[in-house]
Amino acid sequence: MENHNNQTENLNPHYNEDSIKVLEGLEAVRKRPAMYIGDIGERGLHHLIQEVVDNSIDEALAGYCTNIIVTLHKDGSCSVYDDGRGIPVGPHPVKKISTLEVVMCTLHAGGKFDKSSYKVSGGLHGVGVSCVNALSSEMKVVVYREGKSYQQKYEMGKPVTKVEEIGNTRKTGTLIRFSPDETIFKTVQFKFSKVTERLRELAFLNPAVTINLHDEAENKSESFHYEGGLVDFINYIDVSSNKHTKPISIFGTAANDAGGEVQVEICLQYNDGFSENVISYVNNINTIEGGTHVTGFRTALTRTLNTYASDKMNGSKVKVQLTGEDFKEGLSAIISIKVPEPQFEGQTKTKLGNGEVEGMVRSIVAEKLDDYLEQNPNEAKRIIEKAAMAAEARLRARQARDMVRRKNALENTTLPGKLADCSSSNPLETEIYIVEGDSAGGSAKQGRDRKFQAILPLKGKILNVEKARMHKILENEEIRTIIQALGTGFAEDFDIAKLRYGKIILMADADVDGAHIKTLLLTLIYNYMRDLIVRGNLFIAMPPLYKVKKSKKEVYCYNEEEREKAILEFQSGDPKAKILTTEDYENMNTDDNESENEENAVISEAQEINMRGISISRFKGLGEMNPEQLWETTMNPDTRTLMQVSIGEAAESARIFQMLMGDKVEPRREFIEANAKYVKNLDT
Repeated sequence: MENHNNQTENLNPHYNEDSIKVLEGLEAVRKRPAMYIGDIGERGLHHLIQEVVDNSIDEALAGYCTNIIVTLHKDGSCSVYDDGRGIPVGPHPVKKISTLEVVMCTLHAGGKFDKSSYKVSGGLHGVGVSCVNALSSEMKVVVYREGKSYQQKYEMGKPVTKVEEIGNTRKTGTLIRFSPDETIFKTVQFKFSKVTERLRELAFLNPAVTINLHDEAENKSESFHYEGGLVDFINYIDVSSNKHTKPISIFGTAANDAGGEVQVEICLQYNDGFSENVISYVNNINTIEGGTHVTGFRTALTRTLNTYASDKMNGSKVKVQLTGEDFKEGLSAIISIKVPEPQFEGQTKTKLGNGEVEGMVRSIVAEKLDDYLEQNPNEAKRIIEKAAMAAEARLRARQARDMVRRKNALENTTLPGKLADCSSSNPLETEIYIVEGDSAGGSAKQGRDRKFQAILPLKGKILNVEKARMHKILENEEIRTIIQALGTGFAEDFDIAKLRYGKIILMADADVDGAHIKTLLLTLIYNYMRDLIVRGNLFIAMPPLYKVKKSKKEVYCYNEEEREKAILEFQSGDPKAKILTTEDYENMNTDDNESENEENAVISEAQEINMRGISISRFKGLGEMNPEQLWETTMNPDTRTLMQVSIGEAAESARIFQMLMGDKVEPRREFIEANAKYVKNLDT
């Protein structure tokens, strides 16, 4: 749930020396956890595992770890074991207590700050395992080092035992087991699928490491080890595409001014699609906003391919001037660099700012790619010819864009006629609902708060941009309407500073057609307005599936679990009550000749008797709700539930978009079959 109550809290008018509080140890983390892990929801919860695993990956980068085991335990805790060197346990030279305790209980303490221990580290962007300790109700660390085993326990970031020797061992490494504090997190239930995404990504980026994941509660296991590294990675995200070229691998090193070594590893290939997927990493951190390493790659790619087209193909197949945009079409690339001291910037602190890296990447890519093109003339010819086709399409798209602009369809000064705008023009408080269908759009317009909520109804499904070039996209009326309403421009013209609404909320029916519409909209935004996701502006409305009512009391339920809970609460104390079976639910709303009651639900007489006066409404769509119901359940900031859209693990996002929207049927069928348990009433 979210709350839009912007009233000022009662503040102490006396600001003096007593107002200045010093938070000792890890108290600051517990006081403001979102400052350290992003949020206290599901994303922040899973970030705890990432922080612990990052320590193990740092050991692997240093050459001391080859196996990592992550276990989700039945009691809700998580353990991470690696066979690295093990955290030192002897007295710290400054703190005069065990070094293990210093690492686990002190922010910004660890070997990654010592260049002699770790040449590069992925953990410098975070606050490390001490933050995990602070946000755990319990934690236990076992260290295997120099033939001995050591153990220390903690509660809420504070040690409750001393570091004690517990036996002899032949193993080396560290085992960390922690239980997230349920007084801090909204949920403490780890999801196997979310953990899988990040571990798979790390295994692709670190081919020498084997990562095993086991979920005790669901009795599921996965093992991740990819000897092919980035080649396996790019084949994974491009699984649904028809390949235009083979993967092209680039590797090189360069010395920076401080005497450190920068490692550059890139894999790219072209497919027959029209969109681009470039995923970049620095020290295993996904740099979703790019940075100097991506700029260096793009510059080298454009210059090298243009030079080859001019010198080797004599312009025979290239009738127009090629630009960087032309070489993006159908490009998939993974950029992974290792930098001794990365400097991050940008809105999410995931944009590389090291200026010297751009020239290093540009030089390495230019040299290695030129060698590849010389040795593989047939592949080179296919790339250039594809870019030439893209250039011709770009010119047609420019003509389409100019025509659209002349008609004011992309200008910020003119708003689409179907848009019901809000009275406020402050993006910090405004939001726009992009709604499926005129019926739902009409209810939303009547039920909204006109001060800050705008409504844009869409007619049918928009174009699948994964299968269309730019000129076709710009000819689509619904897409033009969306661009016009948001005010940001599109593709290379996109400017988030011109965004008219702080929240963009996609609202569609909770059925297969609604899911398809949301997927089409997400594909559009992911490919051509991605900053809306990166900056946290995009949301999905969560309309309820059921309404459970008894007498004058009613509860809206967003899933089957909430429905069952509501029924049990209504039935408490009624010994004759009977819960409907799954078959009963499936038979609801199936009679074509039935007449709907005011709740838009139909309960047979037999079911009504079985439920002892409890009626269940199953909403088929948003259009079935009257304006008051839509406001109460889906649009009221005080009671609604919104799901914020994030990039997540970049590789998985790219792969799923290609799979759902691409040409290949088999991967899409396998995906649907694997996720069929999450889909109700699937109409094929």
